[in-house]
This record gives sequence, structure tokens and C-alpha cells, in this order.
Amino acid sequence: MTFATAKRFSIAEYHRLAELGFFEFDNRFELIRGEIIKMAAKGRFHSVCNTLLVEELIILLARRARVRVQEPIILSDDTEHYVSSHPLAADILLVIEVSDSTLKYDRITKLSLYAESGIADYWIFNLVDIQLEMHSEPYQKQRGGFDYRVKRVVLPNEFVVIPGFPDLSLDLSAVFPAQMGE
Repeated sequence: MTFATAKRFSIAEYHRLAELGFFEFDNRFELIRGEIIKMAAKGRFHSVCNTLLVEELIILLARRARVRVQEPIILSDDTEHYVSSHPLAADILLVIEVSDSTLKYDRITKLSLYAESGIADYWIFNLVDIQLEMHSEPYQKQRGGFDYRVKRVVLPNEFVVIPGFPDLSLDLSAVFPAQMGE
């Protein structure tokens, strides 16, 4: 009996596909555990929240840390977000996902991937429940798999301290669009 197996891509193969124009008309792909994944389209609230978040982080972190938005990161030999070579996990202080239609994927697949890669802090701006989900202290489970030991939910009217910068607080009311809660 023969079973079908999926073709897993390395970062080099992924880059070669990009060079050949495979992603030319739609560059909204990422490589996750060797699989090329088409990213979901962003809705209006997703775009607004993302824009507000980036503006706040750039203002708060001015010249103290680099804020990269939807840029590639390399987590392993078969995982790279977006299309070209960029920072490694050790270079990353915090990964943030703004999530609505991909919430389950971000909570399971990406969370495990980031924990396995040693990303110390992972935040999900959950647009479904209108809250920030903060994850820290990655660890490997007894029976395999990876997760975060500390999980905290923060409401849109609260403040959070930015990891690595105990003197900087992010006001979530400046990030979550006011009309979302209505």
C-alpha cells in the first residue's frame, strides 16, 4: 500500500521558488515546518489594529529597538515567514500576531513553533474576543511538543509592559479600535 506524502520545502527551495516568480502575483505566503502556507486576507479591523499597534510601538521604542512589521524571520531550516532571509529567533525580543480568522492557527501551530524556537514572548492581539493574549517562558512538554508556561489575558482598557523594557507600557486602548467593542 502506497501513501501520498506532502513535499516539504527547505528555505533554499522556498527562496528559489520566489526567484522563479512563483509568488509574483501574490506574495502572501509563508513557510511553516516545510509547508508553503497562503496567509489569510486582512479585514478592516485587522488592518486598523495592526496600523495602530505599529504606530504605538514605534513611538514607544524609538531608537531602543527595531520594530519590524510583517517581515520575514527564520525559526528553523524549514520555517521562514514571508519570502527572504532575515533575523533568527535569537535576535527576536517579541513576536506579535494580530489575529481574527487565523486565531486557532496562531494559538496552536504558530504558538508551538515560536515556543520551540525559543521566542521568549509571543503576543496574540485577539480580534475575536477583543483582548491581548500574552505568552512567555517557552518549554518542551513531557510528551513532545512545545508551549508557553505563562499565559495572561489583558483587556483592551489596560496597559502592558513591553518585554525587555520595564519602563515602557503599551496602552491597549490605543491599539484596539474603539468601535470593536460595540
